Amino acid sequence: MLAAHLDPEWDAASRNHLFIDKSVEWISRILPPKDYPRLLDLGCGPGLYAERFCRKGYQVTGVDLSARSIDYARKSAARQGLEITYVNQNYLNLSLPDTFDVVVLIYCDYGALSDRDRESVLAHVYKALRPGGHLILDVFTPAKYAGKPEHNTWNFTQAGFWRAKPHLCLESFYRYDDSNTFLNRYVVITETEIECYNIWDHTFEEQDLRGELATAGFSDVDIYGDVAGAPYEPSNTVLCAVARKE
Repeated sequence: MLAAHLDPEWDAASRNHLFIDKSVEWISRILPPKDYPRLLDLGCGPGLYAERFCRKGYQVTGVDLSARSIDYARKSAARQGLEITYVNQNYLNLSLPDTFDVVVLIYCDYGALSDRDRESVLAHVYKALRPGGHLILDVFTPAKYAGKPEHNTWNFTQAGFWRAKPHLCLESFYRYDDSNTFLNRYVVITETEIECYNIWDHTFEEQDLRGELATAGFSDVDIYGDVAGAPYEPSNTVLCAVARKE
């Protein structure tokens, strides 16, 4: 997983590095660090966004559940002399004071959460933001899965995304169109273990995302086609929201 994050051209665990550069440039332009100095990066992984935000002048705190990613991020920041605070914790259980000007939840993590967890994370974020602060998040839209049939496949590889040793991966895709929810299931089999990973993805129409943000108390929600500021079109597979706390 860490290798997938760090591959500069692979969008498996993080977006490719060229897009990350564009994204950070856009965010620092619409919410400049001189006006919005304190930034919280939820699901920061190994610090790809956090390091770039720090170089732009933000005071960055990164939070991630993966101890390995946080360990890498801390060492990487130390090597480069970057002052970034990293927290190894599940952001669903995180309680922070209202000291942040910007919170980012990037690469469509929000849609992987249950209804209850989405409500919880928005409540935590709203509390963590100062008045006038902004949340930036992105989600997949139903267009991402339009026309994709349910299926079951398998493949064997010597080393790959799931394991660094030979393994068999059984992949299944399920549709729950009545709730705009989709499931990618991966059963990974090695000589010594069998592990199942269920990756849920709740997709959003624009009005649905606006509704959840409004319920959480956010106002002045601007919608874009991605987290680099592209215009939003109904055919887009991704939409990005920039939501303000009063």
